[in-house]
Amino acid sequence: MVPVSPAVALGVLCGLGLGVGLWALVSMTPRLSRPRLIDRVAPYVLDVSAEARELVARRPANPLPVLGFVLAPAAAAAQRGLGVLLGGPDATARRLRQAGSSLSVERFRSEQLLWAAAGAGVGILAAVAAGRSGTLPPVAQAAAVLVFAAGGVALRDYLLQRAARARLARMESELPTVLEFLTLSLSAGEGILDAVRRISRISAGELAGELGRVVADVNTGLPFADSLGGVARDLRLTAFTRFVEQVTGALDRGTPLVEVLRAQAQDSRDDAKRQLLEVAGKKEVAMLVPLVFLILPITVAFAIFPGILVLQTGL
Repeated sequence: MVPVSPAVALGVLCGLGLGVGLWALVSMTPRLSRPRLIDRVAPYVLDVSAEARELVARRPANPLPVLGFVLAPAAAAAQRGLGVLLGGPDATARRLRQAGSSLSVERFRSEQLLWAAAGAGVGILAAVAAGRSGTLPPVAQAAAVLVFAAGGVALRDYLLQRAARARLARMESELPTVLEFLTLSLSAGEGILDAVRRISRISAGELAGELGRVVADVNTGLPFADSLGGVARDLRLTAFTRFVEQVTGALDRGTPLVEVLRAQAQDSRDDAKRQLLEVAGKKEVAMLVPLVFLILPITVAFAIFPGILVLQTGL
């Protein structure tokens, strides 16, 4: 086996990067061949052909079509492995829906693979630097590369979860205002669908966007209650699910919606106040950390230091 020094390994990585970059530039050059008949006809039959819509919407995933074709089976297997390790496609699809992302599960898995490759690249650089100093054995260097790659996958999944939680929190904070507006519209004589349509048209929040999706589904022929129930099942936001259950129950029984929505808005306000008090209690405990470990020792030092200085000077 030929010994490989860190300089040679770094040169190999730089050469691979240069080769891939040149290959990408060459593959991005426009083709001068005549377009196929299917490519010319597809834009005119988008409304009647799903295959045509898929063909027109298809974009190259990267500027390396040959490399992508060769690595496609391995990438698909890696995506399935990530799905098994991270909870399956259903949980990921739910997080993407909650975050309001337009990515599919396969596209998100591809992004996770790219983040893993970036993490592995950082791990390789760290391993090469550690190998030059001679502080880490080869096994530890390989483990560092795997840890960095796993960290890239976990970081992308954490960012998705964080985006989903932030969007759900914004929707929960918007819910009382939306309910009050619905109550006002219903009191003025509008129907529930017209009130929801008005909110989706004049509002710009996350919840208004979801209500706009409900209106779009109703316009395509889906019943209003089923559309609301589908959005509630996708979001899994407790306050919104409770609102949907009460609205659908009132529609089934013929109960006036104004009082139901007014009570729901008051409950949402009370929940927001309770959550604010809980957050304030947690922050109060967290504020004790700098008080005990920073402010109090400095205060004691300022109180004791003059006396110690006087004693030392007098002695």
